[in-house]
Amino acid sequence: MASVPTSEILDRQGEALRLFTDRVHAVRDDQWSAPTPCTEWTVRDLVTHLASEQLWVPPLLTEGRTVAEVGDAFDGDVLGEDPVAVWDRAADGARRAFEAPGALERTVNLSYGNSAAGAYCAQMVADAVVHAWDLSRAIGADERLPAPLVAFTRREVGPYAKDLSQSGLFAPPVETPADADPQTELLALLGRRA
Repeated sequence: MASVPTSEILDRQGEALRLFTDRVHAVRDDQWSAPTPCTEWTVRDLVTHLASEQLWVPPLLTEGRTVAEVGDAFDGDVLGEDPVAVWDRAADGARRAFEAPGALERTVNLSYGNSAAGAYCAQMVADAVVHAWDLSRAIGADERLPAPLVAFTRREVGPYAKDLSQSGLFAPPVETPADADPQTELLALLGRRA
């Protein structure tokens, strides 16, 4: 997403983190083991995935470490005894790292090689948006996604959406009616039925 202004990427990142944070704070104690639309994940697994992703940001972006140097530091269940507090700290750390002056102009080392930090942030936004919907569905919260986040995520994943199902992390795209709204189209592209 090289053509997207830094300010828009940061705006969407803030919105996506707030959206997911709202959903994490809405999880009841009896819902952490509930299933999610991600067939292999419970609510706790889903929040662990997103928290782990946020925890990776400061070492990669602020410290300039490589994936190999970080190693398995964020593998497994990173949520501990207080999942909400861990999520809040992880999201705050990632937000501060991406907001630092010049952060989005840096290069980060990811599992597939070096990447522009702006592109890394855009991928993180898309993942948070889609998983906010997953979490909403799992806990019975409002599933509506903000239109700017839907549009941003569609632009981000559009070029590589067909390859996502081959990764094993997403289901194949599903058919939508001709009059489907943008959110339904986005979710369908990522193998989800609204």
